[in-house]
Amino acid sequence: MARLRVLDRYRTTRSIVVILLSYALLISPLCATPSASLGTVVFSDRARVGSAVATVGTTIFSGDHLTTDSSGSIQIRAGAARFLLSGQSSAIFSRDEANPSATLLGGSATFSTANSHAFAVHFSSAVIRPATDQPTIGNVTILGAKELVVKCTRGSLSIAVDDDVREIPEGSGYRIVLDPNADPQGPRGAGAPGIGGPPIKAAKSKFIWYAIAITAVITYFAVSEAMESADRP
Repeated sequence: MARLRVLDRYRTTRSIVVILLSYALLISPLCATPSASLGTVVFSDRARVGSAVATVGTTIFSGDHLTTDSSGSIQIRAGAARFLLSGQSSAIFSRDEANPSATLLGGSATFSTANSHAFAVHFSSAVIRPATDQPTIGNVTILGAKELVVKCTRGSLSIAVDDDVREIPEGSGYRIVLDPNADPQGPRGAGAPGIGGPPIKAAKSKFIWYAIAITAVITYFAVSEAMESADRP
């Protein structure tokens, strides 16, 4: 009887071990699966992803830090969007819910989109994205810790700071100050060609903006490519 009890215990223990090992084998592939990619490098010249030199075909993931030399640039295909980082610029890729986005840390970036959810650019407390599902091209340039220029050369853009949301129509550009109390003297170079009149400011503005004259943004890519990119591998 004692021998049978020992044998039963051995069989029970072996069964438990087998079940645990099987469970571990099922879980391991899930844990080892890398996070989904956000985009792919389609052009790179004197640019880096993290500390590595960026090359065509490099996969971009959330948290990747992109930088360019003074005369460099890098272009990312991200779903139904294209993102071009100009020279002497840096940005960190991330995800807004299910959609790719980038936080611009310095310099200038241009993006094209095929719909309103395709891409967003963050800077400080501001979020810039397409205002409609029409093909859109926008440019964001950082001037200072709380100051930027936003231009729209196709479609229209939405800029939001908390609940203060405004639209930038096609062919328009604005110098934007995120702290309304930090710029009491008006736009730098007031009276110079291309600078508009007084700032546009509502009663509860989270930012103020000054209309500026713009020229066409050189994008190095077409919106049609961004629209096609969602169907490409």
